[in-house]
Amino acid sequence: MTVTAALVVAAGRGRRFGGDVPKQYAMLGGAPVLRRTVQAFLDHPDVDVVRCVIHPDDTDLYADAVRGLDLPPPVHGGAERQDSVRFGLESLAGDGPDKVLIHDAARPFVSEAVITSVIDALDAHPGALPAVAVADTLKRGHGGLAGEAVSRDDLWRAQTPQGFMFAEILSAHRELAGEMLTDDTQLFERTGHKVVLTPGDEDNFKITTSEDLMRAERLLAAAHDFRTGTGFDVHAFCAGSGVTLCGVRIPHDHGLEGHSDADAALHALTDAILGAIGAGDIGQHFPPSDPQWKGASSDRFLGHAASLVRKRGGSLVNVDVTIICQAPKIGPHRHAMVEKVAEILDVPADRVSVKATTTEGLGFTGRGEGIAAQASATVRLPA
Repeated sequence: MTVTAALVVAAGRGRRFGGDVPKQYAMLGGAPVLRRTVQAFLDHPDVDVVRCVIHPDDTDLYADAVRGLDLPPPVHGGAERQDSVRFGLESLAGDGPDKVLIHDAARPFVSEAVITSVIDALDAHPGALPAVAVADTLKRGHGGLAGEAVSRDDLWRAQTPQGFMFAEILSAHRELAGEMLTDDTQLFERTGHKVVLTPGDEDNFKITTSEDLMRAERLLAAAHDFRTGTGFDVHAFCAGSGVTLCGVRIPHDHGLEGHSDADAALHALTDAILGAIGAGDIGQHFPPSDPQWKGASSDRFLGHAASLVRKRGGSLVNVDVTIICQAPKIGPHRHAMVEKVAEILDVPADRVSVKATTTEGLGFTGRGEGIAAQASATVRLPA
């Protein structure tokens, strides 16, 4: 059985990108770029192991980016990209893969077809390079002025993953250690090996600047389906000394009656997320007739709904909760509620909105008989 490993190189600093974090950790459609890149290889049926090479300073960023993914520990990179790749290859040597794919972490849109073509090409060649033919007219510049045209014949734009037979590329990296070559196929060819071209993809571009990230956001939006769900929940007041709303305990002269902790806000939001992905309602997933949910904290319900979105390859775009009651006052607790919901959903706080309103004394909430909540959630799913 042939074993194929993928080595995702994420140790660069991305100085041209700017921003507070390296480009591979920038958020793209609600998820880090690196996570999207890694997921493409984890989802491929012919890739057996995926390992990342990271900068030693990025340990926490990496842990946050890949949380929940089935990955071996990352490898620390070196001063130059060639060093980082060699360290990554050495870390795979004990696993004995037959083939290895070396991929830039900042190319999150690598398709299954591109990966497959590289893997298949290695059955007949020691190296494979996905590439796109140059289509634009090429001109040679002279001091800022346009000069003669350059023929486009046999000119290609190289992409990754670049694929190699593992033993051969490891040997080549060991032989040429310290050469500071920026392309693995260049290094491979220096040691006498031939590399075959395979079909690349225009969407498999490398995020280098902030403008590239904007392009990536547009591409992601075009390739996804946006869905919105709504939820509504009511709980009556009962004897007690406080209520829980959006996961935050608020002192009050009553409690809320319910099988779980009666957090009407989280219940409404859970239903909104489930509705957005067509997954029923909270009662189907956590039946009130089941004693195991008696007194349960509602963050478990909301976390479950969010996990269903992620399992479908989706992400939460934003959520909005409105709490309807005469009392207690919600305003003093609004910030804590936003932070708590964002924590449960594992999304930035600016994707969460919590509001409150009264019914001006009308209806059951106006009479102080209970609390209602309504919510909406928008999710992004693969088209």
